[in-house]
Amino acid sequence: MIDTDAVEALSRRVLGPEYKALPPRSWGHTIESFLATSPRLSEFTTPVLTLDRARIASNISVMAEWTARAGVLLAPHGKTSMAPQLWKQQLDAGSWAITLATGWQVQAARAFGVERIVLANAEIDPVALTWIAAELDSHPTFEFYCWADSVATVHEMDRILSTQGERPVAVVVELGGPHGRTGARTTEEAISVARAIASSPRLTLAGVGGYEGALSHDRTDSGLAAVRTYLDNVATLHRALDAEGLYGGHAIVTAGGSAYQDLVVERLRSLTNGEGVPTDVVLRSGAYVVHDDGFYSQISPLTPARTDAPLMSAMHGWARTVSRPEPGLALLDAGKRDFPFDEGLPVPQSVRGTETLASGADITALNDQHAFLRLPAEDSGALPVGSVVRLGLSHPCTAFDKWRLIPVVDDADSDDPRVVDLVHTFF
Repeated sequence: MIDTDAVEALSRRVLGPEYKALPPRSWGHTIESFLATSPRLSEFTTPVLTLDRARIASNISVMAEWTARAGVLLAPHGKTSMAPQLWKQQLDAGSWAITLATGWQVQAARAFGVERIVLANAEIDPVALTWIAAELDSHPTFEFYCWADSVATVHEMDRILSTQGERPVAVVVELGGPHGRTGARTTEEAISVARAIASSPRLTLAGVGGYEGALSHDRTDSGLAAVRTYLDNVATLHRALDAEGLYGGHAIVTAGGSAYQDLVVERLRSLTNGEGVPTDVVLRSGAYVVHDDGFYSQISPLTPARTDAPLMSAMHGWARTVSRPEPGLALLDAGKRDFPFDEGLPVPQSVRGTETLASGADITALNDQHAFLRLPAEDSGALPVGSVVRLGLSHPCTAFDKWRLIPVVDDADSDDPRVVDLVHTFF
């Protein structure tokens, strides 16, 4: 499912100052020769983002076992990390495919030999779609799925592919919802899209898909009801297309970010019971691979409050106190260019080499390269200049994209973790 040799070749890349936070002594080393020196995190400059090896392995195992018990397939969203090393771990654990968001991401994944890709988006860029058609023709084992939410999209794909390729492109009809993102807004519109796909000589109807996470941002009763209603509409659309005979011999129904995958199973799993066309339900959760200490730690069904086998946050930020300009305020050397902030600001957790921070410490703002850490009055003398703070982070999808090479540590809870790997990202 992925080219192991291509992934392992990443360890032979030469390090240099283009990779932020790496110690100067690493420059000129290959990754494998540098790691052979058993570097410690204290050797790296701040700010730095780290991943925890054991927690990643646990999260991948938790999700693989959860989907297997649920009777659904997993095509984790690779855009979360854009890290082939992590994709390989996910595929080795049984993931059915890798999901991506753009034509360029598909090209990057193919460079690492990913054999089954779900593009959770329409593809009407002429350059990208022409390349995909050629890739399908030249690699018979390559499986590719993309989306369409309008008849106009189908017609544009037909136009681009009119002189391209022999293998048809598999297309999933995308159903949206009120005030959501993309997706046909009604079942009737979606059926029209499916008919257009089925009648195209260049395309084949592969299934139904969508994204329920655009319709709710919490687990309130009203939020969960909105998600359930949407997923019921996805099931209704699938059954309508099946009844009309628009599918070939197999279909997929795909949904599921990292917030409501339990509801996807609850509302869609029955589609796999053998009635009608053979159908697989495919989850596309991606953030689970490192989880977080923010948004997903509250909303995911795989938290300690909701399961006995929870996910754990496997990403942390580390930042140094560089200024104490006034009582109760510490400025850290990390900002928007280093850590995610769109789904919540970083959360101070501990000070390296000391006890956990007193309650009440809070990051209230980020600039490009600074974090404003407010301290309670009774703790205003803490965090002297030079002290290093570990931060909990929120939203993996906007953490990875800020780092081209991410240190992996053996234990983020230890006083000075050992760096055991370096993960490449491709953004």
